[in-house]
Amino acid sequence: MMQISSVRKVLGFGCAMMACSTLMLHAQPLHPDIPPLPHTIYSGPQGDNHVQGIAYDRERNCVYMSFTTSFIKLDMQGRLVGSVVGLTGHLGCMALNPDDGCVYASLEYKHDVIGKGLQKGIDPDMIDHTNGFYVAIFDPDRITRPLMPASEVMKTVFLEEPTRDFEDSVCINGTMVPHRFGCSGIDGLALAPAWGKRKGRNRVYMAYGIYGDLTRSDNDYQVILCYDIRKWKKYAQPLSQQHLHHSGPKKPDEKYFLHTGNTEWGIQNLAYDPASGHMLAAVYPGKKKQWPGYSLFAIDGSQKPRMQRLEGLQEPTKGKVLQLLPSGLHDPSTGTWGWNLKYGSTGICALGNGYFYISHNARDKQTGKQCATLHLYHWDGQQWHMIE
Repeated sequence: MMQISSVRKVLGFGCAMMACSTLMLHAQPLHPDIPPLPHTIYSGPQGDNHVQGIAYDRERNCVYMSFTTSFIKLDMQGRLVGSVVGLTGHLGCMALNPDDGCVYASLEYKHDVIGKGLQKGIDPDMIDHTNGFYVAIFDPDRITRPLMPASEVMKTVFLEEPTRDFEDSVCINGTMVPHRFGCSGIDGLALAPAWGKRKGRNRVYMAYGIYGDLTRSDNDYQVILCYDIRKWKKYAQPLSQQHLHHSGPKKPDEKYFLHTGNTEWGIQNLAYDPASGHMLAAVYPGKKKQWPGYSLFAIDGSQKPRMQRLEGLQEPTKGKVLQLLPSGLHDPSTGTWGWNLKYGSTGICALGNGYFYISHNARDKQTGKQCATLHLYHWDGQQWHMIE
């Protein structure tokens, strides 16, 4: 990272450094329609689990963060307004839906290494030992005090498609292996209009977690499901963590694939940018040496998905493949575009006019508890700039 001025830092990623005068154009103001925003918002110490997702609520003038098993609501000065605790599953990426004012988040219950880690020390009789993947829907107006139970503020919709892919086995190189497409569950979530549209009712885009398995060839795609949520009221129910419900759509409206190469746990954070019409996918870099291992990708919202045969699968399979935006670094051997951005996998949300909050996770030095600081960034289409 190189110091450019007292106003911002530029994350270079191997590209030519831009002139300071050009960078200053992005500094102030953000936009006439965007209220002044703090450059940083600190969460305070939260617990043993790191931040997973963030969202900004312009109407209520606050931000939300998920810390794996809890949900917090802060004002723009970082003061706690309320929190939701007691979740025994993995609460991940989140996004605000301006259509209904609710916060949507991924929520998974499973019994692999992550699930067992979250349930360690919990009475087995208090746990449903089946798998369940959900969209959690929070009503922010009800979150008014600390330490609220989820039953007061949250409803959930069950997703059958990722649950089935997680539980299924497939034949790869003559051997039966668990988890179709390497599905480890769900994590990244975004709200956006129908693909390729800039207007219209928001849909939920839900990304799979993907196991970072180096021995198989079918896990080099990100998988993103799209759901029309206009009829979800009939599915949404309070969640009993002792008896998981299965109320939800039987299948997604669309199932998309993105060829990035294998990543550790798939898309951690997915964010739609209304300013550009593109979608951003932040990941933990993969370890397959034939891929560049970028940590952030931009999905080109102007390109229609292409029906293609999916690579690496033993049984011939076609899918709708999304296209990467030609922006950032380029790997000629794979044709992959992306960035080596240190942050983003624990939270990224669009603010408008190319501005974003990105979470920097850390441990509080005094308490040793996990915490996060939201930093204001600008994306100029090629580089990412953190505003000082």
